[in-house]
Amino acid sequence: MEVRRSVLAMFFWAFVVGGLICVIGQLLMDVFKLTPAHTLTILVVAGAILNGLGLYEPLIDFAGAGATIPITSFGNALVHGAMQEAEKHGIVGVLTGMFEVTSAGISAAIVFGFIGALLFRPKG
Repeated sequence: MEVRRSVLAMFFWAFVVGGLICVIGQLLMDVFKLTPAHTLTILVVAGAILNGLGLYEPLIDFAGAGATIPITSFGNALVHGAMQEAEKHGIVGVLTGMFEVTSAGISAAIVFGFIGALLFRPKG
C-alpha cells in the first residue's frame, strides 16, 4: 500500500509541476501577448538559469517527468552539459558539453521529423 501511495504522489506532483510550467507558458502568450517563439525562448532560458542556480535538479528529483518533459528541461540540459564538461576541459568544454548532452534529443527530433514528412502530406 505504501508503494502505491508513493507512485500516486509521484504522478500527482509530475502532473502539477509540468502543468504549472505549461500554465506559465500559456500566460506568457495570453496575458503578455508574446509569440510562441518568445515564450519558448523565455522557458528555455528560465530552465538554464534555474540549473545555474542549482534549483532545477532538486525540481527534477521532486517532480520527475513533470520537470524533465517541458521545454525548460532543454535549457537545464544545455547548462548542465556545459558546466559538467567545463570542469573537465575548461572553456572548450562549455561549447562541447552543450552539444554532447543534447545531441541525442536533437538527432531524434530531426530523424522523426523527416520520417513524419515522408509519411504525411501537409494540408495546404
